[in-house]
Amino acid sequence: MSTENTNSGKPENTAADVTADAAQGGDELNKLVNEYETKLGEMRDLLLRERAEIENQRKRLQRDLDQARRFANERVLSDLLPVCDSLERGLAVQTADAGSLREGMELTLKALLKVAEGNGLKPIDPVGQPFNPEQHQAVSMVEAPGTKPDTVVAVIQKGYVLNERLLRPALVTVSKAS
Repeated sequence: MSTENTNSGKPENTAADVTADAAQGGDELNKLVNEYETKLGEMRDLLLRERAEIENQRKRLQRDLDQARRFANERVLSDLLPVCDSLERGLAVQTADAGSLREGMELTLKALLKVAEGNGLKPIDPVGQPFNPEQHQAVSMVEAPGTKPDTVVAVIQKGYVLNERLLRPALVTVSKAS
């Protein structure tokens, strides 16, 4: 009798064959693990760099916003400097009569209003218009023959709108029904 194993005609794997196969599979597994660990390390580095970049960008934007807030009125103030210069020159004149003083004040006011208008400020002058509670504040009501009720008949203090937004309502006198 023969001691060969005749299971399906295949020779039986020996312990050395199994160990060799396991070693070869283990080497491939180790290579894959090392490769994935390397890729994982690269991804961690990339993630850290991206986080640092986002944080730097956030700090840069915050710094820019702070600068914009600090110098937001720079343009307006630089436009107002000539008006201040005109007022100082007018005050420096010692022998001005009332007429020339008034003329100088009118020119200075005109320059000031031009600066204000150039920066989006517009006056509200509603005389003869219907009363609008969104832009006017009624101080008193008077009888005004020949005008419709709730019509602005006098402006006590001008109102102003800054870039289509109410800055100050106009203080007005409104006509009432007879």
